[in-house]
Amino acid sequence: MVALRMNGGEEKEEKAMEFTGKQIQEARERIAPFVDETPLLRLKALDAYLGCQVYVKAECMQKTGAFKFRGAMNRILTLTEEELSRGIVAASSGNHGRAIAYGARMKGARAVIVMPRTAPEAKKKAIMELGAEVVLCEAPERFEVAERICMERGSTMIPPYDDYDVMAGQGTLGLELMEQCPELSTVIVPASGGGLIGGVSAAVKSVSDHTKVYGAEPSALPRYTESLKAGEPVLVPMKKSLADALVSQRPGLKNFPVVKAYVDGFASVDDPFMLKGMKLLLMEGKVLAEPSACIGIGAVLEGRIPVGKEDKVCFVISGGNLGFEQLEILKDAAQFA
Repeated sequence: MVALRMNGGEEKEEKAMEFTGKQIQEARERIAPFVDETPLLRLKALDAYLGCQVYVKAECMQKTGAFKFRGAMNRILTLTEEELSRGIVAASSGNHGRAIAYGARMKGARAVIVMPRTAPEAKKKAIMELGAEVVLCEAPERFEVAERICMERGSTMIPPYDDYDVMAGQGTLGLELMEQCPELSTVIVPASGGGLIGGVSAAVKSVSDHTKVYGAEPSALPRYTESLKAGEPVLVPMKKSLADALVSQRPGLKNFPVVKAYVDGFASVDDPFMLKGMKLLLMEGKVLAEPSACIGIGAVLEGRIPVGKEDKVCFVISGGNLGFEQLEILKDAAQFA
């Protein structure tokens, strides 16, 4: 149990929450020799389009091309030599798997990554090139398949989000960006299962009384929007979205209470606005990112998150792993103005 500062300086205790600011600090110390401190970029060229002072946390420049390396490495570093010898298994739509494959190779461990058949070819190839075994299945079956492989081989499962060590590793991003710009008014985070938004929101609220944190998720998969309405994690139907890194159908059980306690709101974003955000970031911000990472920019373009001209708004650009076929779709994307 921990008391973290909330907006307005109030203290909030979550007795049911087994996740603390101390865990994020410990994770930061543990992974410091392995992860990169990614830049917080001030992109003035985007101000007029988004109606605020635009900052981006460029996790597309992190090792393995996404924030996932933070949480994956933090969890891997908690494993014993015996556990490492029995291998690591992960279910992933791409970025988590690549991070696990990279970290496992660093520690001399075997890795098996269970991926949806629909995952981008560029992500599958990158994981195989790191020496991991890739097992393909239908997206809703990936966790069940991964569990079965773990049982058969005696390996350790490292979930993409529903794990305190993974969430603490992702939370180090929040501590980092608040040190880079303590005056941030708002942080907007892509959301899927809740590892990133949970870790970042807890980290930000632990050090700032004034900074709001919002999540952005695909309107096709509004798992947090619906779960927060229901007051508990609910399963939403699997529907297709361009946000291939945000395909979770239900919030993580460990992530949900953290998100509920510390996130100020969620926006459901339509695919065309996500594409507009990707195009704006590339053409005017000169930063290349995958569609999922641009969902926060899409949320503001769609008018789903309130911002003002004097607000310093940080968009977490969660990853940059994409193939040329994903760039092709930008040709037909609507202009961002």
